[in-house]
Amino acid sequence: MTPDAQTQPVVDGVFADDPARLLGARCELCEQTSFPRLDGCPYCGSETITPVELSDHGALWGWTTVLHAPPGYLGSVPYGFGIVELPEGVRVVTRLAVPEDWWSFGQPMHLGTAEVGVDPDGVVLTTWEFSP
Repeated sequence: MTPDAQTQPVVDGVFADDPARLLGARCELCEQTSFPRLDGCPYCGSETITPVELSDHGALWGWTTVLHAPPGYLGSVPYGFGIVELPEGVRVVTRLAVPEDWWSFGQPMHLGTAEVGVDPDGVVLTTWEFSP
């Protein structure tokens, strides 16, 4: 990427960069934390939620390697894909940054961001990912 290249997240409102963080919500009624942010609580249906930034670390729960690009994906393959549980109790489906042979159940993981392709307008698309 060139220093003046424009970047944008693959999905708005799900993560932020510098530093990397996931954007979740905490329900004022049932006190559950969720990801991604929604207009209501997915656990109890309450609409009294507070936006929160989630922890930048967690533990690996499961993983696989994606060998073929899904429809619309602009990045390279293979890449890791897995589930990381955050200290808040939320399990996040996520991209994984390193080859499969580096992974183990319960392994400490740290949040970062990655470039996953360039759209037709030349904008570099970014997403979140976890690495050991």
